[in-house]
Formats: sequence, structure tokens, C-alpha cells
Amino acid sequence: MRLVVDLNKCQGYAQCAFLAPDVFAMHGEESLIYNPHAPEEQRERLARAVAACPVQAITADGLDSTGERHTGSAQGASDAR
Repeated sequence: MRLVVDLNKCQGYAQCAFLAPDVFAMHGEESLIYNPHAPEEQRERLARAVAACPVQAITADGLDSTGERHTGSAQGASDAR
């Protein structure tokens, strides 16, 4: 699974780091670091992290809760909050 974070959009809310700490981390108070090739076993946490981003800065290739592979952000999941 491949992750992309638009660091120009990212505002450092750190919701992703809270929900998927094995993939995302804050370096200091404003800089996000992440693993762009997240392990498959992090799929559920990543789906939550993508959906929780308030500025929709995270996209993931191959992330879908039904197991189907697709490209895009999990915007629909954010509506369920």
C-alpha cells in the first residue's frame, strides 16, 4: 500500500499520528514524517487516519475496507464520523 501526504496541505493536526502511530509521526510541533509504503497489516488504522485528516491531505493507493484495491482518498469514511 502506498501513501502520499500533501505536505503543503498538511496543517499538523496530527490525527493521522494518533490513529496510525506506526506509520505517521510528528517531528517537532509542525513537521509530519511518515512511511509512504505502509505495511498491509496497518490497513484499518490507515483508513481511519485518512478519513480523520481535517484538510484531506492524505491519499492512499489500494486502501478500501471491503478488500478491493483502488486509488484515492477515503473521503466517504469521513462522513461517517
